[in-house]
Amino acid sequence: MILPAKPMCPGMNWVVRIDELPWDDPRNAKMDFGIIVLGKNQAFAIDQALEKAVLPLDGEISLSWKEGETGTGSEKKIKRASIFDEDPHCLHAPAGVTVSITSISERSEVAVFMTRNEAHFPPKLYLPSECRSELRGKGSMRETSTRVVRTIFDIENAPHAKLVLGEVINYPGKWSSYSPHRHPQPEIYHYRFLPENGFGACFLGDDVVKVGHGDTVKILGVTHPQTSAPGYAMFYIWAIRHLDGNPYGSKFGTPIFDPEHVWVMKAENEKKIWPQTEG
Repeated sequence: MILPAKPMCPGMNWVVRIDELPWDDPRNAKMDFGIIVLGKNQAFAIDQALEKAVLPLDGEISLSWKEGETGTGSEKKIKRASIFDEDPHCLHAPAGVTVSITSISERSEVAVFMTRNEAHFPPKLYLPSECRSELRGKGSMRETSTRVVRTIFDIENAPHAKLVLGEVINYPGKWSSYSPHRHPQPEIYHYRFLPENGFGACFLGDDVVKVGHGDTVKILGVTHPQTSAPGYAMFYIWAIRHLDGNPYGSKFGTPIFDPEHVWVMKAENEKKIWPQTEG
């Protein structure tokens, strides 16, 4: 399901809401997702009783957080000039923590993901140096699926979380989320392009949708390979919600690759890809 981009107003711009549908409805992504836009010296507080991930996208902000009314507070100034060139900061906090954002620059933009989670855990500010940034697809598939995959936190470094969060940089004209795979856990992709008039394609099972700058897609159990148009770099945030009793991760058998196309990832099959190589 694609949610087309809308003009961003000052404050919180909600894109996906948990309460749009009953919790057990298979169309419910089980996550709140929104973009906060702030002008210089404007502030916004996130105090919902939900697990929350706060991901700065653009500008310079002061990010502060504390637990309850009397808890010890922390504060950090964060600047991000390019989502394409810089690994992220991300604040991950439990339901009892209030997060405040104040814009230092003329304009700041922050993505927020939230979900239900009764577990208590200490707030964690993930630094760019802690982001697992991988160049995937290099040396295979004739470089048609070379991309950068950034994993901020998952079940390995945040076992208490109900969320998994990361980013992908899709090189112009290439593919990502490939070979085609699926998982029962709901996922959200939010896209940005460089230049901003760029576009790409999102495959949702047998359906294909055109995606542009600021679009969002809900992925609900179907295969979901992506591609960007030549000339345009594609960035997207990916957020997954663990299912209760069925978390996401390789140790739990996810993602599940489409058996028809998994052969392309095997090095010994490189010579089968046209134009064929010797050997």
